[in-house]
Amino acid sequence: MNYSKIITIEPGKRSGKPCIRGMRITVADVLEYLASGMTEADILRDFPELTPDDIHACLAFAAEREKKLVMAIA
Repeated sequence: MNYSKIITIEPGKRSGKPCIRGMRITVADVLEYLASGMTEADILRDFPELTPDDIHACLAFAAEREKKLVMAIA
């Protein structure tokens, strides 16, 4: 998935953390919700401004960041 149009980073918003479409919801927020056991449907119900693509973009962003981290260590 190409997340570049969904995940945004703005220095003045949420201390420059990666956010979803310029909103104040961060990638880390979504990942924490998923890690706590919330389903995609739960998140979409609690945050109707989000879409399934937003959640998938967060996962793709995290996977890409993980790959870069592993490559930097190797």
